[in-house]
Formats: sequence, C-alpha cells, structure tokens
Amino acid sequence: MYNSKIIGLGYYVPDNVVTNDDLSKMMDTNDAWIQERTGIKERRWAIENSEDTTSGMGIKAAKIAIERAGIDKDDIDFIVFATLSPDMYFPGPGVQVQHALDIKTVGALDVRNQCSGFVYAISIADQYIKTGMYKNVLVIGSELHSHGLDKTTRGRGVSVIFGDGAGAAILTREEDNTKGILSTHLHSQGEHAEELVLVAPGMGKRWVNDILKDNDPNDESYFPHMNGQFVFKNAVVRFSEVIMEGLAKNNLEKEAIDILIPHQANLRISQFIQKRFDLSDDQVFNNIQKYGNTTAASIPIALTEAWEEGKIKEGDVVVLAAFGSGFTWGSVIIKW
Repeated sequence: MYNSKIIGLGYYVPDNVVTNDDLSKMMDTNDAWIQERTGIKERRWAIENSEDTTSGMGIKAAKIAIERAGIDKDDIDFIVFATLSPDMYFPGPGVQVQHALDIKTVGALDVRNQCSGFVYAISIADQYIKTGMYKNVLVIGSELHSHGLDKTTRGRGVSVIFGDGAGAAILTREEDNTKGILSTHLHSQGEHAEELVLVAPGMGKRWVNDILKDNDPNDESYFPHMNGQFVFKNAVVRFSEVIMEGLAKNNLEKEAIDILIPHQANLRISQFIQKRFDLSDDQVFNNIQKYGNTTAASIPIALTEAWEEGKIKEGDVVVLAAFGSGFTWGSVIIKW
C-alpha cells in the first residue's frame, strides 16, 4: 500500500472585505461584541451575481493548487468537493469543476459534512490513493455563506461568524510509508443534528412549495440555526479526543505536534485546545480573525496560508482537526 501526500495547495477569497463595523450598520451589534465571542475582526463576502460562486471560488483555488503541484490537469484521476453551499441543489459542484477545468471524464464526488467536510474529503482521497485506485486526487473545500444569511438583528448570532472562500489540495502517491498522511479519523453523532442546522429547503420537513405557499416573513427555517453554547461545549471535547486518537494511532505524544491547523470555527475554541495541549502560538495557526468561519474551506485556506508563510517544513508533524454540524468531527495526522 501507498501513503498519500499533499503536493499542491491553493486558496481563494473574494476581494470584498466586510468588517464588524460594516455589520453594525446592518444589525444591532458592534466590533467588541463580535471579537469577544468569536475573535473575528472581518470576513470576505462575495458580491452577488459575481463569478465568486461556490464552484467558481473552488475552481480558482484548484488552479493554484494544480500549478503548485507541478502536474497537468489531465494527471488528475478523481475530484472530491466538500461544501454545504452548492451552486445548485443538484448536481453538486464536483462536476462543475471537472467541466470548467476541462479535465477528462474522471469521477467527481461531493461531500456534505459541513465544517468537517475537508477532513472527510482528505480521508476519502487518502483511501483511494492508499489502495492504488487513483494516483492524483484534487480535493476542494469551498463555501458561499453570505447569500444565505439572515443579516438582521434576529440572525446576528450566526451571520457575524461566517465568511466565503475556497481552498484546494492535490494529493498523490508516496511510497515511503513514514511520510505523507499517516492516518485519518472520522466520527459522527447524529442525535445532535438540529443543534446546528439549516432546515429548509429540505425534502423531509419543509420544501420550496411550503415556503412559497406560506410566504411567511417570520419563517426562520431557511436560515442557519445554531445552539452556540452547546456546540462550543461539544467542540472542545471532540477536538481533543480526535487529536489524541490520531496521535495515539501513530505512537506520538502531544509534544510531537509541530503545527495544528484547526477548523476555524471560533477563536475561543482554538485557544481552548491550544491551552489543553500546551501548544505555543507558533504551533497553532489561526486566521479566523480575517476570514471568519468558512466551513469546509477553512482548513485548506489556513493550511495554504501556513505553508505560504513558511510555518510548515519538511518532516513536520501537521495535525488537521475539525468539528461541526452533524455533529461530525475528524482529524488528519501528516508527516510533511
């Protein structure tokens, strides 16, 4: 069996910067309130009717990753696209990437695991490469949150958190089993599905016909709902568990971590995990302050930025970890 390794990274975020002060003009909030609860100072929101769709941003990130990987687009054997905000209800954006990049008719898989989406997508790509089925896999995480948020005071608990953007990685074979992705670890707990949820439109509860029929301006079912305190309490526990699971699988102690790239859900969660693992500021990479929570895109954006800034070096132990809606969570242990 092979290992897989990341050989190309790229990210893209819209040019439009939305600060906390900008949000205070839309809803009853302020910079201090947002920073105290989330650590976020600003985020990127795509301009409506621009090219910055979920697939469009993913394509831009993918082009950068492909170029940095030093491969041709036709060397790609498979596409995995993670998002909760596809351009269309169906089909998913994976096939849009295949078409836009003019890649031969390879398979395209869409992953709907929200904040854990990129970790799940990396795990899928890793398994395909490990078994020898594919050699080069393009993995994308992309989100367009801003067009679906309640930008009134009613929705401020959620809408101040989320931003738009995309990140991408190229995975390929690594014959040295001591390098590359050493292991991935995935979990779910569906009993808490409605603690962080977007109910409508959904076939099971409330479809478009119901929304149009009722025409209720107070209907909140098609805006995201989050039980913030409950999510926070579960996140800090599951983050810790799944990181330790990955380290134990590879006979590593927490002191072996060179850099942790957590899903950028909330700066307070990242700081809690940093303290629990006794990691320095240089050992944890956060960029939620300027991008907000970009869900499936947050880890690939952060991973790319950390790599670009020289914070990841050959031989480093890199840990990716995520927790989010579902609940789903996971980790990836990498020897860079």
